[in-house]
This record gives sequence, structure tokens and C-alpha cells, in this order.
Amino acid sequence: MRQRKLEMLLEKVRRFERPFLKLEQYVTPPRLAAKLLYLAYMKGDIEGKKVVDLGCGTGILAIGSALLEGVTTGVDVDNQALDVARINAREFDVDITWVNSSVEEFQGDFDTIIMNPPFGAQRKGQDRPFLKRAFLLGSTVYMIQNAVSESFVRTFSAPNLITDLVRLKFPIAHTFKFHKKEITYIDVILFRMERAA
Repeated sequence: MRQRKLEMLLEKVRRFERPFLKLEQYVTPPRLAAKLLYLAYMKGDIEGKKVVDLGCGTGILAIGSALLEGVTTGVDVDNQALDVARINAREFDVDITWVNSSVEEFQGDFDTIIMNPPFGAQRKGQDRPFLKRAFLLGSTVYMIQNAVSESFVRTFSAPNLITDLVRLKFPIAHTFKFHKKEITYIDVILFRMERAA
């Protein structure tokens, strides 16, 4: 499957019905989701691999992983989001294991971790548990993070190795009352990291 085809499919994924601000529930744009997933696919980190989407929300990354033949699990603390994710998975006819759990409490053994965690804009440090847990769960991590956090990610993830770094624009649609514009673009980085031996 080509990246553009994957993006077009992911545009059909249902979104949050009532996003929670404290969880920073923003929709991962299909273009960015497809970019992350296709990079992982081309690196051999999806097809036939055990993949977990941490903070999966309504399941866009998990569904993309399953479409690319990853053995996929989606984890989220929000049951309402997981209900939508289950509907999405049925509509795409993909088999995904959904787990209602906080990131801190979730356990497992995976090949690849994919995630678009909270950026910590509403509550400082909200992204830390995701990054910390990711390297406990598996050896290869893909993450979208606010570009202003690049030095934090480098420091916090050391001695793990950053193998790929892709700079992108993340469109955030008017979602919450404090948003002034219909769409705001923020600079983000797509990281691929490998756990240190």
C-alpha cells in the first residue's frame, strides 16, 4: 500500500465526539499518521510485528498499523475514545486488541511503539509517562512531539538512540473554547528511536 492510499483511508476514521482538554485529545491528522506509519512500515517495524499505540484515542494509528499488517494493540485511559476506536476498527474490518489503561499501568512486550502523546501544553510533563513507558514496552519507538520539546526528548530518552527525525506541520482545528483560529499549525517532529542495547 502506498502512503497516499493509506492517508486517504485514514481520512475516514471517526474522530472524538467530546474531546477532553485535560487529556489533550487532538485528532492525529491523517497525513501525519500516514507519514509515521509508512516510515515504520518501510523500516520493517510494522508488518508482522507486535505493535502498540499508546494513547490511541479513536484509533487512527492503531488502525493504520493493522492495515499494514501489524499485530496491533491500542491503549487509552478514556473508555469513550475506545468505544469510537472499536467502531472504527469494525468499519475497517481490522482486528485490534483494545485496552483501557493508563500508560503508567500498561504492561506488555512489543516490537514497535507508535504514539502521538499529549504535548504537555495543558499540564506540564504529561508527555513524560508515554516516553518513559515506551522504552519499557519495546525496542523501537515512533513518536510525534512538539518541536519546542526536541532538546527535552533528546535528553529524556538518552541513552536510547534517535535514528530518524522528520520536521512536520501539525494542523490543530478549532477544538476547544480557547482556540481563536479555525486552524493553527504548529511545528512538530516525528521521532524514530531505538532502545539502547
